[in-house]
Amino acid sequence: MKPLLEVSHVSYSYHTLAGETPALSDITFTVDSGEFLAIVGPSGCGKSTLLSLLSGLLTPEQGTIHINNSPISTHQTNIGYMLQKDHLFEWRTVYRNVILGLEIQNRKTEENLAHVEQMLRDYGLSAFKNARPSELSGGMRQRAALIRTLALDPSLLLLDEPFSALDYQTRLNVCDDVYQIIKKEKKTAILVTHDLSEAISMADRIFILSKRPATIQKTVSVHFDPSELLPMKRRHAREFKEYFNEIWKELNQNE
Repeated sequence: MKPLLEVSHVSYSYHTLAGETPALSDITFTVDSGEFLAIVGPSGCGKSTLLSLLSGLLTPEQGTIHINNSPISTHQTNIGYMLQKDHLFEWRTVYRNVILGLEIQNRKTEENLAHVEQMLRDYGLSAFKNARPSELSGGMRQRAALIRTLALDPSLLLLDEPFSALDYQTRLNVCDDVYQIIKKEKKTAILVTHDLSEAISMADRIFILSKRPATIQKTVSVHFDPSELLPMKRRHAREFKEYFNEIWKELNQNE
């Protein structure tokens, strides 16, 4: 079975009048359908640059990126991108926020709108569909942002520090919410985060990037007991500390 995503020998540099700044060097990996991948690394190492390349916002200087066996540039509408802030528009209701992508892409079909209504019911926002974003808690706003992204039925979901604007307690709860939604909707996801606990509690695999120009320094496969699938339960599992120490040591070995 072919992987959903194939990244082969990708490199990228930023260019200014002052010169060239290499960001990524010879990045190669694959992601299977339904897999949850996390990417961690030092600040400024190129994690968000990699997501921009995967989304088609940037074009690799070297190498190729394929999704479903085709170049990424032909599948940009099949990729969902969840940013650090929810970017909900206050002048639109929750419902009109979550169907925004469908409006822009002229895809407000009965089937797609019914799917949105079902997600609002399933994920606890149906009673707030006519509310304004300012009336929602931080966790509810993130759920609304995720539903807006999933409304377009993306093959690949990119998450760029999606919980960083939330307080710690809310982050823990929203991690569980978002994880369950992604798994229920059978989505393939790639999470970029500085929070090692977040990565370990959500991912099937974790890529550790080196300093800039980033390479994949190490891959850690994460395995927990089936009864500890939710992120919060994983944080209390015996294996959690072992994974944390392994990744922490790898990140700090060159300090």
